[in-house]
Amino acid sequence: MTTEGDLVLVHVENQPAFFARIEAIFADVKPHWFQVRMLVLQVPLVVITWILREPYINGEEFTMGGRPMRMEKVVAPDVADEEGGPPGSELSGERPAKEAREELRACPAPNAPAPADSNERPGQRRALLHRIQCSCTVLCALY
Repeated sequence: MTTEGDLVLVHVENQPAFFARIEAIFADVKPHWFQVRMLVLQVPLVVITWILREPYINGEEFTMGGRPMRMEKVVAPDVADEEGGPPGSELSGERPAKEAREELRACPAPNAPAPADSNERPGQRRALLHRIQCSCTVLCALY
C-alpha cells in the first residue's frame, strides 16, 4: 500500500515518466476519491495534486485525458542481494577489501612510488592510481 512519504515512479502511456514523493493524501469531496499531493523530483521541483481512487494510488492503471497512467511504489533494493554480502560490508572492509587486495596485487599501479614531497599517506596514491589505470569499480583504500 502506498502512503505519505513513499517514493513512486509515474508511468505515462506505459513508459516511466518521473519520480515523485507523496506529500499528503486526504479525502476529496467525492466519496471514495482522494487528493494526492506529490513532489515531482525534477529541476525545478514541482508540487502537483491529483484526485485518485485508492486502487490508482496503489498501482492500478488509470487514464488522464485518455492517456494511460500508473503509479508504482519504489522500494529500494536490498544491498545484501545486490552485493552478495551484508549491508555496509563495502564500507566496513569485510569482504570487498579482500577482493580489492587481490585485484590490487594483480595491477601494476600499486608499485608506483609516491613523490618524496607528497603529503599523501602511502596507500592513497596507489589506490587512486589503481582505480584510474584499471578502471576499477571496487574502492581500493587498503591502508
